[in-house]
Amino acid sequence: MQDQQPPTPPSSPSRALPLQGATNFRDLGGYAGHGGRQVKWRRIFRSDHLAALTPQDQQLLAALGVARAVDFRGEAESAALAYQLPGVAYHPLTIEPTVVQRAQALLRTGQPLTAQDAVGLMQDTYRGFVGDNAPRFAALFRLLLENEAPLVFHCTAGKDRTGFAAALILLALGVPRSVVMQDYLLTNALYRPPAGLAGPAPNEVLQVLWRVQEDFLDAALRLVDTDYGGVHPYLEDVLGVDAAAQKELAGRYLQAV
Repeated sequence: MQDQQPPTPPSSPSRALPLQGATNFRDLGGYAGHGGRQVKWRRIFRSDHLAALTPQDQQLLAALGVARAVDFRGEAESAALAYQLPGVAYHPLTIEPTVVQRAQALLRTGQPLTAQDAVGLMQDTYRGFVGDNAPRFAALFRLLLENEAPLVFHCTAGKDRTGFAAALILLALGVPRSVVMQDYLLTNALYRPPAGLAGPAPNEVLQVLWRVQEDFLDAALRLVDTDYGGVHPYLEDVLGVDAAAQKELAGRYLQAV
């Protein structure tokens, strides 16, 4: 599938925000959810890490009213690129990265790493989100249900941990899966990896690791479907977001009819 931005109605706010220190910062608003009600703009944002934001970027976040930042990065990642934003409450929900470490382990054995191997590693990582990291995503939903103060969640690149979290939120709000996938794939049009990350892996492998594919998110969602009976039972039985909480979530983050 070619990179494409889901249609945004005329006069709607910009989905991608023009930050100098983050390339994958964007709004989850504007998509049609339950009953055709749109997800509210300027309430929930997703991003790559926020440690390189310029003073002008910080001013833009303040103008947007961003009051909470959820950081899915691992301990070493967040320590290496720490940040503190004035007036923004910081919520670390640590999910340790696994893909690069497992790829490096394979390379150390002398075994050549192919693009197909990398796809398999990515799919395994996404399947791990569903069960192993469920408590972190449950905590994100608790924050969303606490109040409606604008919130941004991120990891390092804003594509995998962040991508699965965004998919769960949009699906919980009734956004069709096909539209959720389009939003997920926007990373390929927006994200710019930092320079100097070539490493020992072949370029075809890096192209897999630093981008997103439908097969990655599909691996997680298929597991949700087969093991838990779909997104809504998964939300209720695993993440603790029961029917009442799902209704409250819709009330907070979908436009009124």
